[in-house]
Amino acid sequence: MAKPYPRLVDEAFDLVRQEIMTRAAEYDIDPTLSRVQRVLEMLGDPQKAYRTIHITGTNGKSSTARMTERLVREHGLRTGRFTSPHLTSVTERIAVDGEPLSPERFVEVWEDVAPYVGVADRESEEAGGPRLSFFEVLTVMAYAAFADAPVDVAIVEVGLGGTWDSTNVVDGDVAVITPVAADHERWLGSTITEIATEKAGIIKEGATAVVASQREDAEVAIVERAAKVGARLIREDYELEVAGRRVAVGGQMMDLRTPAGLYTEIYLPLHGEHQAHNALLALAATEAMISGGAALSGEIVEAAFGDVTSPGRLEVVRSSPTVLVDAAHNVHGAEALVAGLDEAFDFHRLVGVVAIMGDKDVEGLLATIEPVLAEIVVTRNSSERSADPLDVAEVAREIFGEERVHTTERLDEALQVAADLAESGDTVGVGTGTGVLVTGSVITVADARILLGRPAR
Repeated sequence: MAKPYPRLVDEAFDLVRQEIMTRAAEYDIDPTLSRVQRVLEMLGDPQKAYRTIHITGTNGKSSTARMTERLVREHGLRTGRFTSPHLTSVTERIAVDGEPLSPERFVEVWEDVAPYVGVADRESEEAGGPRLSFFEVLTVMAYAAFADAPVDVAIVEVGLGGTWDSTNVVDGDVAVITPVAADHERWLGSTITEIATEKAGIIKEGATAVVASQREDAEVAIVERAAKVGARLIREDYELEVAGRRVAVGGQMMDLRTPAGLYTEIYLPLHGEHQAHNALLALAATEAMISGGAALSGEIVEAAFGDVTSPGRLEVVRSSPTVLVDAAHNVHGAEALVAGLDEAFDFHRLVGVVAIMGDKDVEGLLATIEPVLAEIVVTRNSSERSADPLDVAEVAREIFGEERVHTTERLDEALQVAADLAESGDTVGVGTGTGVLVTGSVITVADARILLGRPAR
C-alpha cells in the first residue's frame, strides 16, 4: 500500500492533536486510575507485554529517563520511552528505540485506541465523571505503541505524583525516585512527607526501588512504602555514590559506585552536579533491570552515557551572546541551575528571561537565581497558566531592585531586550563572557527553543 502524501499526514496529525488538546489539561487531574485501566483492559492490557522502569520525583525525571533508556538500548534491547512535557511536538513524549513517533505513526496509534477511548469516555460521563484527560489519552497511546512495536523495556516518567498518576497502571519491575521537594502542593500535599508518600506509590510488590538522596522526612515515607510491599531498596548515600566528578569540555567526567562495583572516568555530555546524580540512578536502575544487579560492561556504559542528550537542561541554544535555556520551575531546580552555571560557565554578565507559572513559588525561584543575574526581563509564556509579568515584576523588584527589572508581554521581545542588555554591559568585547538565561518553566524553555529554531532531539 502506498504511503499517504506528507500533506495528508500533516493534516491528519493536526486533527488528532487538536482532538487530544480539547481534553482536560494534564495539570487538571481527577485522581483515579479507572479510566485508563478501562481502556487498556479493552485493548488487552498492552502494558503487561513488556518490562517497565517507572520514574518519579520532583526534579530530574526526564533526564534520568533519557539516560536510563540509552543504557538499556545500548544492550541491544528495544525500548519505549514516555516522558513529559514536550518541548516542540507532542510526538516527543512517546519514543521507540530513542526516536519520537512520526506524525504518521502517532495518527495510526490514535486510530487504534480511539474507539476504546470513546467507550471509556461515554461510560465515565454516564457515571457523572469526565472524559479521559489529555495526559490519560497519551498514556494509553504510549502503552499501546510500545506493545505494538514491540519493545522489550519501557522507561516511563510519571506525569504528576505517583499513586494516582495515570502511568501507575503498570507494575514497574524497577521504580526510580529522584529527589523529592515541594512542588504541586495543590495536588500532592502540603508537606514533604505527603508528597513523598504519593510518589512512593509507584513502588510495587517485589520490585527494586532505586532512590536518590532524600530529606529525612521524604526518606522515611519511601522506606515505609518499600517495606510494606517487600521491595528491594538501593539508596544513594547507602549503596550508591557519585564517588568523583570533574568538569570536562562539554560536560563532565564521573566515577559512579553501585552495589556491583565502581565505574570510573565515564564521560557525560551534560552540565551540573545534579546530572551526575541522575546518571547514578539510571545506572543502578539499568543494573537491576538488565543484569539482576550485576555490573554492566564498562564499554556499554561509556557508549550510552557519551551519547545522552537532555534538551532544555542547561542547554546552549545560541551564541553571541550565548543563550542558555533551563527548565527550572521550582526552588530545588533553580538551585541545581545556579550550581551548574557556577561550575561550567564563566559569565561576567548574564541577563535572565523569566516566565513562571502562576501556581509556583515565584519569590523563592527569583531569590535563588538573583545572585547569578545582572538584570532580569520578566515576560509570559504560551500557557494559560503563565503568571502576569506585572505581578512577577513586582516580586522581582523586591529582590533585584527597581533598576535591574524589565518587563515585556511577549517572549520574543524579552529575548531581544535581554540580548541588548547583555551586550550593552559588555566592556570586554561583543559576546565575550555575556549571556542570556531563559528559565522559569518547561513551557518557557519550549517556547524559546522554537523561537530560536532549535529542533527537538
